[in-house]
Amino acid sequence: MIGGKKANRRRVEQFAPAADERIVLPRPLRRVVRFCVSLATGRVNIPAHTGTISAVAFFAATGLYGMSLGGHTQTVAQATTSAAGFAIEDVKVSGNAQTSEIDILQLLGLDGTTSLVAMDVNTARRRLADLPWVEDVDVRKIYPRTIEIRLKERDAFGIWQHGSELSLIEKNGSVIAPLRDNKFAALPLFVGRDAETGAASFMEQLDAWPEIRSKVKAYVRISGRRWDLHLNNGIIIKLPEVNVAKALHLLSRLDAEQQVMSRDIAAIDLRLSDRTTIQLTQAATERREAAVTAREKALKKAGNI
Repeated sequence: MIGGKKANRRRVEQFAPAADERIVLPRPLRRVVRFCVSLATGRVNIPAHTGTISAVAFFAATGLYGMSLGGHTQTVAQATTSAAGFAIEDVKVSGNAQTSEIDILQLLGLDGTTSLVAMDVNTARRRLADLPWVEDVDVRKIYPRTIEIRLKERDAFGIWQHGSELSLIEKNGSVIAPLRDNKFAALPLFVGRDAETGAASFMEQLDAWPEIRSKVKAYVRISGRRWDLHLNNGIIIKLPEVNVAKALHLLSRLDAEQQVMSRDIAAIDLRLSDRTTIQLTQAATERREAAVTAREKALKKAGNI
């Protein structure tokens, strides 16, 4: 009996693999193999409908990936959230004295089906900031169906004529937009190269002489160095490059004493500090010549007597 057991042990040891020849799996694969064995033997309990849910998730992921590749994600999001009750129905715009609400709606593409959820606020701000009159803009979402737009518009300081073009400008000289109507006809007109950049500082000098400023039709920049004042009655006041305040003081005194800005003259030249030159109009020159001739004839006649 004992001998039989020893013989059986020898036969088992003969066919059993040696310890060095057994395959040892890497640690990460051991768990996978154990899970697969448990799944095959029924020791792992799989919840009901797991396969259905996995299939739906797979197809949903595939659809989202396809929409992303085709660039339709935004369109689908718009349609889905709009149908869910988030379509923009109310747009509140404030601060738009010169900017049309229609331009705002068209620029943002708001057509009644635009989704508030899918709308990109930063993109909307950038688009609105490109409008001519807009200096600053704030866009806010108010759920579920309202968007609020607050504008800060630029202030028109004057009209700048460069060549045949007329543009509205800010106080710092920046061009706002082309002049399209007579709404801003009361603004001062600045003409010539560099007139838009020097307009504000020159107008500050004229603030001390409102009686002169009220008679000016246009401020003309000459060679980017000095100004001519074109009055409403056609008289041209030629100001110097420096000591403008002194020249304006002299002009104000001459007008108070002799009403030079209301007479039949063409120009008043104040460019020289030691003299003032007055140019008569053609009609005034002819009248003066006729008066001089008549006086000479009268003197000759009186001499002959």
